[in-house]
Parts: sequence; C-alpha cells; structure tokens
Amino acid sequence: MSFSSLSFLFAFLPLTLILYYLSPAPRWRSGVLLIASLLFYAWGAPKALPLLVGTALLVWLCGLGMEKGLRFCYPLAVAFVLGSLLLFKYLGFFAGIFGARLSFTLLLPAGISFTTFQLLAYLFDLRRGDIRAERSFLRFLLFVAFFPQLLQGPILRYGETAPMLGARVVTWDGAVYGMRRFLRGLAKKVLIADQVAALAASIYGSSRYVGTGALWLAALCYTLQIYFDFSGYSDMAIGLGKFFGFSLPENFNYPYAALSITDFWRRWHITLSLWFRDYVYIPLGGNRVNRGRFVLNILTVWALTGLWHGASWNFVLWGLYYGILLLIEKLVIGKRIEGVPVVLRRLVTFALVNVGWVLFHITDPENLLRTLRNMFVLAPTDWRALLALDTSVCSKALVLPFALLFCFPASKKRAKKEDSVLRCLLVNAGYAALLVVCVLFIISSSFTPFIYFNF
Repeated sequence: MSFSSLSFLFAFLPLTLILYYLSPAPRWRSGVLLIASLLFYAWGAPKALPLLVGTALLVWLCGLGMEKGLRFCYPLAVAFVLGSLLLFKYLGFFAGIFGARLSFTLLLPAGISFTTFQLLAYLFDLRRGDIRAERSFLRFLLFVAFFPQLLQGPILRYGETAPMLGARVVTWDGAVYGMRRFLRGLAKKVLIADQVAALAASIYGSSRYVGTGALWLAALCYTLQIYFDFSGYSDMAIGLGKFFGFSLPENFNYPYAALSITDFWRRWHITLSLWFRDYVYIPLGGNRVNRGRFVLNILTVWALTGLWHGASWNFVLWGLYYGILLLIEKLVIGKRIEGVPVVLRRLVTFALVNVGWVLFHITDPENLLRTLRNMFVLAPTDWRALLALDTSVCSKALVLPFALLFCFPASKKRAKKEDSVLRCLLVNAGYAALLVVCVLFIISSSFTPFIYFNF
C-alpha cells in the first residue's frame, strides 16, 4: 500500500488514527499500531508476512539467548537474517555469476533490505553491549514492523526507538507538525517526483531521437525524481510517526546543496550512510589503517552499498563510482577543495551526482554504455520529433524550475510564529488546499510508484 494511494489516505490512515486515539491505554494503542502495521504489510505482500514475523521472532529469541550467554544464538540469528536477504534478493544474481540458471523465481519481500539492516543493527548493538534485549516480543515486532518506515526507512536503531515502544506522549503540536510534514512529503511525491518522472521516462524511451542535450535533461529529471520521491516518503514517514508519538530520524538534508561527494553522503539517505559507517567501515578499521587498507575499506563499503540497492552489476558500478570519487577527494584533492569557489564546488558535485544516477537507473549494460557515451560525445537531439511523440512533456517541464528551487535551503523560509488563531487557521487551510491538489493529481495519474519500494 502506497502512502500516496487513495485507499491509504482515506481509509487505512483515518481508521488507524481513530482507533489509536480512542484506545484507553498505552498498551492498547501499541496493539492498534502493531495490528495496523501487519495489515499494512499484508496488503501488498501477504505471502511475505510469515517471513517478517518469523524472522522477528527468531531474532528476538536469539537476543534473549545472547544475554543468557548462549553463544550459538548470535551467529544463528545473523546467518538467518543475512541468509534470507541473500536467498530472496541475490540468489539469481550470484547464480548468474557462476553460470547457473535458476528454474524458479522467488518473490522479493517488500522492504527486506531495510528490515534486514534494522535487525542486524539490533544484533550488533546487543553483542557490543550497547543495548539490552527487548523482553516483550510484541514491542519488538512493533519496532520491526512499524508501518511508517517499514518499506523505505528511515532505518531505525533499537536503542533510539526503545523508549517510544512503551508509553508515548502525543501532543496537539506534534500531531499538527506531523500532518504538515506528511502533506509536504505527499506534495514532493505527487506534484514534483511523478511529473519529472514522466519527462525522464519519455526521453529514455525515445532513443531514436535522443542526443546529448536530451540525455542530460533526462539525467536531471531522474536526479530530481529520486530525490523528491525518496525524501518525500521520508517526510511522510516522519509525519506519520509524529501522529503516533514517534520521533523518526531525519534521512535527508538538502543533498543537492552539497559542496563535495563526501558532503553529499552526509546529507543523502543519512540512516543508511550511518549504518555502513558504524557496522562495516569502522569495524574494518576505518581510516586508522595504512593507505592500502584504507582504499580497500572504502571500496568494500561502497561496493556493498551499491549491492544493497539491487542485485545488478550497475548498482555495484554505482557504488564503486562513489567509492572512487571519495578516494580522489580524500587522497588526491584533500583540503585544496576548500579554496575552490562555493558555486563551482556545488555545480561540479551536482553534475557528478547526475552521472551517478544514470549508473543507478539504467540496468542494461549495453544501454548504459551507449547513454554515457552520448552524454559526453556531442550528439544532436531531434527535439521536434521527440516532442511529437509525447506533447505532455512540455507541461511536465514546467515543474523543473520549482523542483530545482526546492532542492536548496534557500527555498526554506523561516516559519513565522503562529501567534493567533486566525494565522493558524489560514496555514492549516493552505495545507488542506495542498491535500486537495495532491488528490486531484493522484486521481488523474496512473503512475505513482515509489522508487525505493524495489530495494
């Protein structure tokens, strides 16, 4: 079930909120949330629900066993969690590497990459003694299956979430903030991401008429699409969390305003970057090793980061692309980059990120190589023929200036203090109007998927 679907907006969410707020005690409210989360997951992936619940049960039991000194519990839980991910997501990929061909296809459970990392973080933190094992399975299952972040994150840490799994305080201000944050995310998704997505798809689907200019335009559109799609989901998840008294971690901080690739990855998918830093990079030795080992650590982390996103060589290439750029920044450029004008640093970083999203988006190797070649070897575009194929792209292109504006902090005006009832009503009326516009776009569109549902 998508957050931007009418069934979610006008059935699932209102009913869940009504039952949640009418519940007389914290335990009842947690029960409502847990049932709602399991139903939310089962709506789109009923066959995968037993795997989700069964994996959570095994990890919970192994967590209790680890505290009792049962040594086999930790490797058993880690092997099962990682094994499930490898089986469902990467079996075909690795079989292809060794020249084997599978006679069957396994259905990829929704959100398995996110839940896997969440469960692994719980086991790693428990083994290091940073947290205590959760005593209640129902609370632990709520931590794993909490529907606002279940399918696309942010990736939660148990230590940060545990205090909210029991009693939570829901305030009026928090609920209002949650509503506004959710609607801003919905607008990002429906009014911007879906519009530029249609433009990118139109160009990439018309290779006969496409040249250098059009390919860079398509790359820009996909760059904007994936940001507003994923950050829009994160905004909606954070807003939904506020409805129920949860404070979910921020996942984006204007990544396209970054001044370097290092800065970009401090701002993009923050919870994933921190996960790899804490559980892969630092255990490998981080930067406190010799230069050769440091290079190996960076390339290992980024190859895994790419592979985490999908079972395809283009994702591995995408990860290594960023690994190499980071090595160049750290080992070659160093602090000299600080002397480059800010505008130039931002433009170069943004251009490099655009190229990175081409690697990310195009999975066919031949098509990828042809696209990259034509982006850098001047080739003409037959704009008239291209527009004749889909005249709606002109209207979609009108969104581009606004999308670029909203990528940068300058678009974020300091909120005025709502010191009167009238001002508060006017602001809320504006958000209500925004909801109406979004619903009209949802009704008129047949294409509203979230990109990261695939990962």
